[in-house]
Amino acid sequence: MENHKYPILAREGRLHILLAVIAALVVHYLAGWIWAAPLWLIAVFVIQFFRDPPRQIPNLPGAVICPADGRVIALGEVHDPYLKRRAQRISIFMNVFDVHSNRSPVSGKIMQRWYSAGKFVNAALDKASEDNERNALWIRTEAGQDIVVVQVAGLIARRILCYVQAGENITHGQRYGFIRFGSRVDVYLPMGAQFNRSLGDRVKGAADIIAHLAP
Repeated sequence: MENHKYPILAREGRLHILLAVIAALVVHYLAGWIWAAPLWLIAVFVIQFFRDPPRQIPNLPGAVICPADGRVIALGEVHDPYLKRRAQRISIFMNVFDVHSNRSPVSGKIMQRWYSAGKFVNAALDKASEDNERNALWIRTEAGQDIVVVQVAGLIARRILCYVQAGENITHGQRYGFIRFGSRVDVYLPMGAQFNRSLGDRVKGAADIIAHLAP
């Protein structure tokens, strides 16, 4: 089990949860439960959105850990726009019911971080990887392999949070960021990496292995 440094309800959601619960309580007190019922449903939705359960992180040589909960929506060879190379990309779409904390797919040193402002089209569309607001990390493993993991905003998501910077070391499965309300994560791997998942698969961040790096 990971050394979970965060509460089961993500810190990013504290204010949202507090406001939703207070609104429901006030309406419940003043007008009764019937009028308050929609607000209680909203409060329950907000609470479930910001959940952040601890996970059992695999520790296998060459394993690429899933960076987010969601569904695999893209898989295959593409052009890596960050390192200007051919790469293997796996993309994971998070809907509003998935856990939205983001985890590092590998251990290594963060070589560079890029932030790009952009649009907010549906994150399930392939053009979201190039058009939407996004935050990318270039991680170099101890074996010298380069991985890029990209947080991509979605149609509803309006804020990407990232808590690490270039020059820092990061461990596989480490929580490094959060995206609010529906989004996507792309992982660019070196050619030769072998995918461990198929299109349409449901995956769990920090718990599932999505690929293996070539030795």
